Amino acid sequence: MVGSRVNRRAVTAEEQFKALVNALLAESEASYGNDETKGARRMFGSTSIKTRGKMVAFLHTKERLVVKLPEQRVNELVAAGEGERFDPGDGQLLREWFVLNSTDVDEWLRYAPEVEAYVGKHK
Repeated sequence: MVGSRVNRRAVTAEEQFKALVNALLAESEASYGNDETKGARRMFGSTSIKTRGKMVAFLHTKERLVVKLPEQRVNELVAAGEGERFDPGDGQLLREWFVLNSTDVDEWLRYAPEVEAYVGKHK
């Protein structure tokens, strides 16, 4: 996944999300879909990526990627201006969910190993 690049033609957020899903499926225990035993369920109005039984990422309705990371890492990324904490709509920011500013799939893929490692630690 590290060296993977996506064609630079204009792609939709959904296509970028599919690239992320495919990368995670190819290199981890991630699953995707609506089957509750094998895939992810809907979360915050979107179908999410799930690994080891835990939801780890989803495409927000605003076509931005949301990933689960350690609170300290989310704090660092927010401070660096890389994105913001996720607000599910009730004004309460979630401490372990990070919304990336970037809509570039290569940036999204950069977070995949970090997400997988974090969720893998919390079985």
